[in-house]
Amino acid sequence: MKKQLLINGKLYLERGKFAEALYLEDGTIREVGTTEGLRSAHRDAELLDCQGHTVLPGLNDSHQHTMLTGRHVSKMVNIKDCRSIEDIVQRCRTFMAENPELTRRGLYAPNSWNQEFFDTDRRIPDRHDLDRISTEIPVVLERTCGHIVSANTKAVEMAGFTKDSPPVEGGTFEKDADGVPNGIFTENAAKPIRATVVRNDPEELEALMLRAMEYAVAHGLTSVQSNDIGVSVTGDYQVGFDLIRRIFEEGKALCRYHYQINFLTVEEFQKFLDGEWTHGKYPAADGWLTMGCLKMYKDGTLGGRTAMMRQGYADAPDVYGEEALSDESMRAFLKLADQYGMQAITHVIGDKAIEDTVKCYEEILHDGKNPHRNALVHCQITDRPLLERIVKDDLSVFFQPVFLEHDLHIVEDRVGKELASTSYAFKTLHDLGGHESYGSDSPVEDCNPFPCIYNAMTRQDLQGRPDGGYAPHERVDLETAIDAYTVGSAYNQFQENVKGRLKPGYYADLVILDRDIFTCPVEEIPAIRPLLTMVGGKVVYRQEGF
Repeated sequence: MKKQLLINGKLYLERGKFAEALYLEDGTIREVGTTEGLRSAHRDAELLDCQGHTVLPGLNDSHQHTMLTGRHVSKMVNIKDCRSIEDIVQRCRTFMAENPELTRRGLYAPNSWNQEFFDTDRRIPDRHDLDRISTEIPVVLERTCGHIVSANTKAVEMAGFTKDSPPVEGGTFEKDADGVPNGIFTENAAKPIRATVVRNDPEELEALMLRAMEYAVAHGLTSVQSNDIGVSVTGDYQVGFDLIRRIFEEGKALCRYHYQINFLTVEEFQKFLDGEWTHGKYPAADGWLTMGCLKMYKDGTLGGRTAMMRQGYADAPDVYGEEALSDESMRAFLKLADQYGMQAITHVIGDKAIEDTVKCYEEILHDGKNPHRNALVHCQITDRPLLERIVKDDLSVFFQPVFLEHDLHIVEDRVGKELASTSYAFKTLHDLGGHESYGSDSPVEDCNPFPCIYNAMTRQDLQGRPDGGYAPHERVDLETAIDAYTVGSAYNQFQENVKGRLKPGYYADLVILDRDIFTCPVEEIPAIRPLLTMVGGKVVYRQEGF
């Protein structure tokens, strides 16, 4: 039996309650108390001195894409901050010249450019722009949201798109005057474009997963709930399940992992339910690798004007967004998920997407209850009646407050002042008694949780804009944000009784911080870094010198 004792800490237990020390056995918290008391009772335990530092329960990102994050934190061309199409072209050319082997088969920049940052000419780059980067290899550059891609002519041709290509269900592609696709693809139409540059062999996928986990634990995450199967893994779904399971069986994993799985067809979903869902092995007592939920996509994004809106966009009145999944198809997925007892979560950003998805969820409530904890991911554009309906139906919401870093600058232009004032409604949902959790949708945004906590508390970007914050009545306090990242995220996994608190019987998942998040100025919160991260009693990250 492994015995451990954490002493001399400021351990956050719950709102207004702190302790000094923890006693652990075999990766589980057994006692909470004072340093003196627990040292006297457990003299044979291995000591870890927190040196007066603040300790939080391990932070749990409720929605991200871990393999894509691994790709993002690996060496890639960085065009996130480009201020023009010309800037993108030149930076990509330079990267190719400096990294010929990395770009030999293609150039890919996931979750990168944002036309809203361009100084002038805020249009989406097309194939003619990207042909200036290269005509020899496929070039695919994703918008920061991941729902729109720009491709050069080579990638368009390799993906098989021509002037005779039919429309793509759940996606779009634009054409030049001569009828040839112009290199701008959205939603489902973007998938064959990505396939020209993303080659996922098992060794590469494992390396991406491990790199992302290293990054996660170095920033205080001890758990991730991740949509990789159906997004990053190509070919047979089972390849992805076996790959991820092997990482955990071989003891290589650094943090806990909970599946969120996307299927293109109901037939694929049925195959999974009869296979991995029914026969896969996920030891309940271990808790490192757990089977999760069905992940669906209802609409697109606000920045790309593909989020589904009940009214036309304020800055484009004839645009209502794009439906990535029909109500009919959603009902078919939900019927199966409900039949097998599987949780369903859905990407919804526009108020129309949220309303339509809530309607579908309501059809599978059990006597008005939501036993499978079906949930809404993002849930950005809302009014109060929609929020009240979500709470009445007991639906969970997976928020990404870090999205405000960029969206607060465009939301009023997109949806108008009145609707913007009731959107990204973190405090209203909390005050109504809703179930909220926080995450990053990484690599759409960085999975570092501390900037996200800052965004939720201030409703400002990292430069402190705007003064007073966007819709400041929706600011939350620190404890609400921490709880959303810990016990709130654990609720999504039906694990709120074993994860998300520093309490007896809970997993020994925790993070020791380099400064006191409860007393430091709020503007310092984004700069907080872990001194040590522990998962199940195992130290998975330690800052040099601590």
